[in-house]
Amino acid sequence: MSKLQKATARLNAALDRLEKAAAPSAAGKARLAALEKERGELLARLAQLEEESHSLASINEDIETRLDTAIGEIRAALGH
Repeated sequence: MSKLQKATARLNAALDRLEKAAAPSAAGKARLAALEKERGELLARLAQLEEESHSLASINEDIETRLDTAIGEIRAALGH
């Protein structure tokens, strides 16, 4: 085997190792993109749940006020 053939073989081996090392990077990029997409979806869902929570808190406050009023009226009617 000539020096040129040996050098070519070493170069090809080095390129093979480089390609193998880069492969996880491509997979990592795909995973990162998937995680970023999921993060966006989760942030949207969180915003939706926060809005729902505020709505429910408002409804609860309204119910609390109405119950307090009703209890007060019942007590007044009973003479308490």
